[in-house]
Amino acid sequence: MAVAAAETRLFLEVRRRLQSALLIVGEPNEGGMHLDISITPTSLLLRTPDGCTETQLPAEVRLVPSSCGGLQYIRGDGLHLRLQAHTNSSPQLVSVFNQSLQAQECCTFYCQSCGEVTIKDRKLLRVLPLPSENWGTLVGEWCCHPDPFANKPLHPRETDCFIGDSFFLVNLRSDIEQEPKANTKVICKRCKVMLGETISSETTKFYMTEIIIQPSEESFPNIPRSWFVQSVIAQCLVELSSARSTFRFTIQGQDGKVYILLWILNSDSLVIETLRSLKYDRKFPLLENPPEADSGSAWNAVKVLYQPCIKGRNEELASSWESDISVHPLTLPSATCLELLLILSRSNASLPLSLRQMNSFQVAFLRM
Repeated sequence: MAVAAAETRLFLEVRRRLQSALLIVGEPNEGGMHLDISITPTSLLLRTPDGCTETQLPAEVRLVPSSCGGLQYIRGDGLHLRLQAHTNSSPQLVSVFNQSLQAQECCTFYCQSCGEVTIKDRKLLRVLPLPSENWGTLVGEWCCHPDPFANKPLHPRETDCFIGDSFFLVNLRSDIEQEPKANTKVICKRCKVMLGETISSETTKFYMTEIIIQPSEESFPNIPRSWFVQSVIAQCLVELSSARSTFRFTIQGQDGKVYILLWILNSDSLVIETLRSLKYDRKFPLLENPPEADSGSAWNAVKVLYQPCIKGRNEELASSWESDISVHPLTLPSATCLELLLILSRSNASLPLSLRQMNSFQVAFLRM
């Protein structure tokens, strides 16, 4: 593969369920340069007088060159065309919440930001999902007798781990030197990041975006922060939308403040892009790309619409969403909400201009 001297950007979004693809070929940096585009079932080839660039498609994707249609040129964006794509169904979602949590296993809880051990060699005999937040109301509506669970919060035992929408509940009684107070923050001893908060003197809530749980015999995985945050949140959104048939979410901090309004468009996108417009900046390590996110890489993604709600923006819309029972709140540490907003903004800025807006919302992709 020869790399063209005049860099040309290529963006391809494959929709697995629709078996279709949108291809956008940006203009070469040197305006007016002749450009030939060749599409084969397994690759995309761009030729200029200075050389050529070939992008190989993933093995599970096959384009249908004869189906090309909807050809149009958009100034400042490039050449747009649509075509059929044969691909397998959406990849099976492996829950980030359960893949490391297997009953009967000794596990170690790490701070994701720095690798500090929070809980060491904890044997989990029960790993159970928590009921939805409104389970008490549902019991009251459906039962003809008094609610037997009224005013009885669910607290895990020492060998339990309860799984909520975006958090783990564990019992820390044997892992602390003194009894903690309820409703206090749990801070990493090394990097001082907020990991969770205490629910009672024995029960602690750890947020999934801040903790990595590994079998004790395995070492701490060094995952770029940006990749980890969006992967956890993307899979969380997909699971919640599937289980509760909701596609709109308010992303709020532990203080109850709403930071982002988020709307899932689809979760079956496979994105391939070359020559990303935004590069890793050492001043902002949060924006570091994962190792496989090099030019020409392909990645599964959740496509979302979002609106920021910081500095008084979109207050009326946020209030409307908060009062809508079809909108699901997702609570994260306030700092992580800001991290997520930065990730969404970066994704939006890296898209072709014509894809960045939909109605009054901004568009972004979250890697899975």
